[in-house]
Amino acid sequence: MTNDLNNQIAANVKDNVSAAEWQMRVDLAACYRLIALYGWDDLVFTHISARVPDSDDAFLINPYGLLFEEITASNLVKVNQAGEKIDASAYDINPAGFTIHSAVHEARSDAHCVIHLHTSDGVAVSTQQQGLLPISQQSLFPLSNLAYHDYEGVALNPDEKVRLVADLADANFMILRNHGLLTCAHTVADAFLFMYIMQRACEVQIKAQSGGRELTMIAPQILAGIQAASAEVTKGAGGDIAWPALLRKLRRTDPSFAE
Repeated sequence: MTNDLNNQIAANVKDNVSAAEWQMRVDLAACYRLIALYGWDDLVFTHISARVPDSDDAFLINPYGLLFEEITASNLVKVNQAGEKIDASAYDINPAGFTIHSAVHEARSDAHCVIHLHTSDGVAVSTQQQGLLPISQQSLFPLSNLAYHDYEGVALNPDEKVRLVADLADANFMILRNHGLLTCAHTVADAFLFMYIMQRACEVQIKAQSGGRELTMIAPQILAGIQAASAEVTKGAGGDIAWPALLRKLRRTDPSFAE
């Protein structure tokens, strides 16, 4: 497909989708750019997906072959639950990536956004038998709502979806052992903030362990009470405070994500 035709398809997207879908596209593209900005991307691999508003079987995901810093609202690909393109697009998607995302979206009606990353610190923690340790304030929030899923190889087997969603249950944070990190939430903003907190917790853990000294664990009673406290501290996660500030930052540095 020629570049002229690619550009024509992209230019027509905003005029042919609802205002709610366009806003979801802008938020999702911003999330991709933020992941790249923080250095958490993995070339063209890993994914962030979002359910199209007012739809049970339409999702937005990154075009396979573009870097996260190249994702825009217009070039996101709309697919159905089977990973088939719904609207015209110059790009395909990664079938291995959508296996994980489609499983979570199908099982969790509240999971409008799913983020999966392969950060070095996230993968490092995922290899440790004890997983995420209660050694920092950042760790307490994911630990209050954390699931684990054992590694089964590259995610191409549809049968794995059943086991993955069973392990996830109603959690919003998941560590995929020997693989990476996953968060899901009702909004893109909340899913991003959940990932930000879990990623920071993993970074702190790896740095603390590298010191070679005995670690101080947070008392169990504090961990037990953090679930109620987390809702107050995060003020409904990222939507109310952090997300608008992050969008302002992106618009100052590179506003092309919203095109």
